[in-house]
Amino acid sequence: MKIPSSIWTLLIGIGLTLASLWYGQNHGLLPTAASDEAVLVDGLFNTMMTVSVGIFLIVEGVLIYCAFKYRRRAGDHEDGPPVEGNVPLEILWTAIPAIIVIGISVYSFEVYNDIGGFDPHAVHEAPIMQESMAMPGAAIAATLNDTPPSTAPNLNQQKSDEAMQDPATAAVRNADQIPQKRDAPGVGSVSPSIGASPEKEGKPPELQVNVTGLQYAWIFTYPETGVTTGELHVPIGREVQINMTANDVIHAFWVPEFRLKQDAIPGRQSELRFTPKTEGDYTLICAELCGPYHGAMRTQVVVEKPEAFEKWMQEQLTANNDTSKEAIAVRAVSPLGEGGSKTIALNPANQSPDEFLAPYTKEMGIQPEMLHQIHK
Repeated sequence: MKIPSSIWTLLIGIGLTLASLWYGQNHGLLPTAASDEAVLVDGLFNTMMTVSVGIFLIVEGVLIYCAFKYRRRAGDHEDGPPVEGNVPLEILWTAIPAIIVIGISVYSFEVYNDIGGFDPHAVHEAPIMQESMAMPGAAIAATLNDTPPSTAPNLNQQKSDEAMQDPATAAVRNADQIPQKRDAPGVGSVSPSIGASPEKEGKPPELQVNVTGLQYAWIFTYPETGVTTGELHVPIGREVQINMTANDVIHAFWVPEFRLKQDAIPGRQSELRFTPKTEGDYTLICAELCGPYHGAMRTQVVVEKPEAFEKWMQEQLTANNDTSKEAIAVRAVSPLGEGGSKTIALNPANQSPDEFLAPYTKEMGIQPEMLHQIHK
């Protein structure tokens, strides 16, 4: 009994559809979904993977079938039949991809809107300052510390000269002007930003963190408590708003498990909102080439239970209070006598940027000798 070709086509189509659906949901290519927004992005990715696998199987299947079915037989020296074209088939294979692309575009827009990425009015709410447009990145960073524009270039030239004399300072160029030490981390708001989702529009976030990116470290400040750290701690189930800016060049805040990425730009403030949902330690990566040690610009994002977060916050506050009350005694060479020495009190609030960031740069493997080779 010969099975009609239409039945074969139907059976093959069902098989390809089931295979595509299964692989699209079980590919295992994505890391842990650690935020509510990640679920939406994963749904879009799985849909695209399902469609891609289906198209791949159809195209490759037809190629293999035709290569075997219409291969040249031994002793066959005739030309193949002249095929002029097939208008219905050409319309079909043009219309189907067009429909798929339009469908994915609409789905992508819905996901982008649901995670708070679509805000057509953001660019009007915070216009770019003309002063910022006329200055390089380092000079823009200087303006965040209320430095007059006319003196900003001289200030940065002075800092560059100092960095050449002391290579260790190059790791935190202009770090004494870290914007997050002020009340606001940047100037205005950059568009587009990943803001509040439609259902949370107009509601304040449950937690705000000011973030500054600089070569080659991330600095986090919790404005409600004044705690400043080198790693980000956030509680599960609470919406977090990240207010970002950069101190020198463009950096990018990217946590793969959150499925969100946003640029940190000198002289501007960009916003990123997300809601953590999976407990764990995740890696924050700079996803914008920012210098020779760009690959080492990493730190940890700790997603923990609310009670664990509160305990951590209290530990940071206690440590800050203890340090402010009991100054650290250090030995320093006295400028008054050769070989003389004196003991001075050093409060972390009065530390230089190099001293404050030294533990973090050391963890990333950035040594003064390495920086000296670059600037040499």
